[in-house]
Amino acid sequence: MTLHVDGRTHELTLDNRVTLLDALREHLGVTAPKKGCDHGQCGSCTVLADGRRVTSCLTFAVAANGAHVTTAAGLGADGDLHPVAQAFQDEDAFQCGYCTPGQICSAVGMLDEAKSGAPSFVTEDLDGAPELTADEIRERMSGNLCRCAAYPNILAAIAKAARP
Repeated sequence: MTLHVDGRTHELTLDNRVTLLDALREHLGVTAPKKGCDHGQCGSCTVLADGRRVTSCLTFAVAANGAHVTTAAGLGADGDLHPVAQAFQDEDAFQCGYCTPGQICSAVGMLDEAKSGAPSFVTEDLDGAPELTADEIRERMSGNLCRCAAYPNILAAIAKAARP
């Protein structure tokens, strides 16, 4: 199978039961996505697959065959942080940092979803692009947990990154 990870192409031969998370971490040495719960409940393993956020611990690697997978480590360009990662740094949106790569990938995917007009459960106006209120951001990021409870700063970072 072929995986395009953070701009590099990898040819792999894997058992069909290997998850995308294990393929990244154990077979390719990509350690940005973390194994938190291994049940898709915490979001620490969130990556972008062809631009859409996925929990890599619940995605079989074979399902991502040919996909362009982006981890938090692959978001920046030319040594610069991605604007979302920069906002996380500026707003001190982490404590232990374990969930941070998944939070950042999820935030990037969430902002793209909102920009495209995709509604969430709390979106009131279904005809236009959703306004990224605090409640809207919380709802869209609800699949990413932080054991340190850095939520106020994570919210502030995402709100900052969402501003034009």
